[in-house]
Amino acid sequence: MDSYTGPRVAVVIVAAGSGTRLGAERPKAFVTLQGLTLLERSLHAVRGMRHAADPIVVAPAELLAEAAELSERASGRPVQVVAGGATRQRSVAEGLAVVDSSVEVVLVHDAARALAPSTLFDAVVDAVVERGYGVIPGLPVSDTVKRIGADGIVHETVDRSALAAVQTPQGFPCEQLLTAYALAESDETDDAGLVAAAGFRVDVVPGDAHAFKVTTPWDLRRAEEMLTGSRSPRIGSGSDTHAYDPAAELWLAGLHWPGEPGLAGHSDGDAVAHAIVDALLSAAGLGDIGGVFGTGDPRFSGAHGDVFLTEARRRVEEAGFRIGNVAVQVIGNRPKLAGRRAEAEERLSAILGAPVSVGATTTDGLGFTGRGEGLTAQATALLLG
Repeated sequence: MDSYTGPRVAVVIVAAGSGTRLGAERPKAFVTLQGLTLLERSLHAVRGMRHAADPIVVAPAELLAEAAELSERASGRPVQVVAGGATRQRSVAEGLAVVDSSVEVVLVHDAARALAPSTLFDAVVDAVVERGYGVIPGLPVSDTVKRIGADGIVHETVDRSALAAVQTPQGFPCEQLLTAYALAESDETDDAGLVAAAGFRVDVVPGDAHAFKVTTPWDLRRAEEMLTGSRSPRIGSGSDTHAYDPAAELWLAGLHWPGEPGLAGHSDGDAVAHAIVDALLSAAGLGDIGGVFGTGDPRFSGAHGDVFLTEARRRVEEAGFRIGNVAVQVIGNRPKLAGRRAEAEERLSAILGAPVSVGATTTDGLGFTGRGEGLTAQATALLLG
């Protein structure tokens, strides 16, 4: 948010692998999962973080232009995209080479772990800041593990209580990670291995079952099933009404409308964004925009709609839901939305990581909106478990 005072964070998203085991015709990060590529889903998780974070995407050299387009669409702004190397470690090094000198914490995340939630990213950052050294998420190993020889003979049963299945994002103080890469003499299987080899401490924090790695066709089916959800869908509705204020600039549906009268309000008066926020919070049982953000909080004076939408999405996902789709209708005489409907839908969909449809109507001269005194927005949101 505009009052953010936390650490400067960069997230290196590794999307340069070929993914041959997945059996797809394209590199794994560019495979589609319910309408969005694995890369886009990873970037949506970064966008939903409570901590402000700058993503850096490492992609195959031949797909840099496509990666840049997907990244900007998912992030709502241009994203640094660099070409990967021959190995994962080399690819991460290419990403680290463009990390800004002011960054304090670096997360490294595999785009193939596309369902890792924003809350996991934030938890890793929090732990790095609190402890001052590397932190990696991991899950307990539930299967019995055997150590076997080259001949296939079982030699011993490994004590699984001392094992963890490690995930990403892995987080480190920036200086420690850069030092570890500068000292690297051989390839390690993950960044934590390099950091530990350089003499720095690394801790494991609780991981998340959603952060599994999509490696095989079976993994992709599992991801599809998880996105379908086991809980019943939930629907919420929201509305917002603002009077016109000719002295203000108009912001509506996340877009600036030059030459149109603005809307009165404590923030930028974006009735579309506010109605969507109410619908999302309602569906998740999290209250309403006034209760969550406050109607007079000075932090949100003049704040644009994407601030509220991003935070609402984070709260919804933290509650264990995924946004299925949103429909919103604007009721008023102006502005004329038809010419910018597609632009508005693309902007809102990118922020929420889900399809958003925008419609408009008038009241044939009747009532508050019909008299041209202001406009109303009504939204409906579908959440999936």
